Amino acid sequence: MGQDPGEIRQDIEATREQMGDTVEALSYKADVKARAKDSITDRVDSVKSRVGLASSKVSDATPDGEDVKQGARRAKGLAEENPLGLAIGAIAVGFIAGLAVPSTRAEDERLGPMADQVKDKAKETGQEALERGKQVAHQTAQSAKETAQQSGQEHAERLKETAAQGARDVAPSS
Repeated sequence: MGQDPGEIRQDIEATREQMGDTVEALSYKADVKARAKDSITDRVDSVKSRVGLASSKVSDATPDGEDVKQGARRAKGLAEENPLGLAIGAIAVGFIAGLAVPSTRAEDERLGPMADQVKDKAKETGQEALERGKQVAHQTAQSAKETAQQSGQEHAERLKETAAQGARDVAPSS
């Protein structure tokens, strides 16, 4: 004949739950404002995570303050080892700046051809000093570059070691 009243109650309760879920889903679909807000929130979270990843990559790639200080110390040491090259470079810059300034009429009248000879000689000396200064600057830049590369490699090795240690800590022991 019929079903047991307990079974009927269970069927009614299951139907109510399904109806409740269906009504909730329909009301969510009808609530455009809430769906738009959820969509925007999801997109904002996605962008934030991407920005977070990008900023962590940038911070990992840039040298820290100690690396910069060490590079500056190394450049200072190179300049201290070769003060003559640094002085020659400074003189070359001064000569070039002086040559760029036009001569006055009084200079031309009083010094005449001798001024031209002095200027030519100064240009030669300035050019030589400039070349030497370029060499010193190149050596300094190369030294700083090598320091930065070495520091980057050390950071990468430490990061690998840290990641490997973290993986060992997380892995289940057998």
